[in-house]
Amino acid sequence: MSTKLRVIIADDERPARSLLAAMLVEFDEVSLIGEATTGPEAIELIERERPDLALLDLQMPEIDGLGVVRLLKKNCVPAVAFVTAYDEYAVQAFELNAVDYLLKPIDRARLRRTIERASERLEVSELRSVEIERIKAAAKQYGKTTQQPFLERIPVRQRDEIIIVPTQNIASIVADGELLNITTDKNEQYTISYRLKDLEARLDPARFLRLGRGTLINLNMLSRIVPTHAGTYIVSLANNQQLRVSRLQSRILRDQLLKL
Repeated sequence: MSTKLRVIIADDERPARSLLAAMLVEFDEVSLIGEATTGPEAIELIERERPDLALLDLQMPEIDGLGVVRLLKKNCVPAVAFVTAYDEYAVQAFELNAVDYLLKPIDRARLRRTIERASERLEVSELRSVEIERIKAAAKQYGKTTQQPFLERIPVRQRDEIIIVPTQNIASIVADGELLNITTDKNEQYTISYRLKDLEARLDPARFLRLGRGTLINLNMLSRIVPTHAGTYIVSLANNQQLRVSRLQSRILRDQLLKL
């Protein structure tokens, strides 16, 4: 292990990322070697830089912090501390499985303990396969225990009334800045002010699939998948919408939907 603890940050919120980075540079024993703003960026950064410690936000676009851990190659898994604004259920799963967590807003003294824990563990030995499996198991367990009931209806305000949109009738949800544009199976369109990653966390992943950083579709509305020359896909929905799939999500779609 190098003299300094090599650390990366992954968080899609710039203020949170900047604050964490500012704290880390105050620690002489730490070297901040990279920052990521999405799950896919985090995976690429970790596999390229091989940090000692990854500070991963639990909620990020396309792939969340838990997904990052699950998708990393086994020989690339660093020590992991999850960062979250929610102290709801089984953060104890991290403690029991030797994985740390940090609650937002992050306390400097708490961050210091996380750094010390990671340093002590890495001084004993490099992460062994059993430790890596423990980290992955902790991520999986946390995902199960923190799951809230999925939304069945979304309230949408239109002028002086509130319209209730059943999630089963939603064909797509497309982000446009701070707004989300919802299109139904009958091509009715509604707009709400909400972050896509926060809404995605409350929707059934067996029903809704990301096509890219700013798009979700209802799998029950999927009618056709057309490959492109670039190795990605264009999907058609039952309401005749056509939407492009990002390169990363095309790979996931291929693995999850296009194999018998």
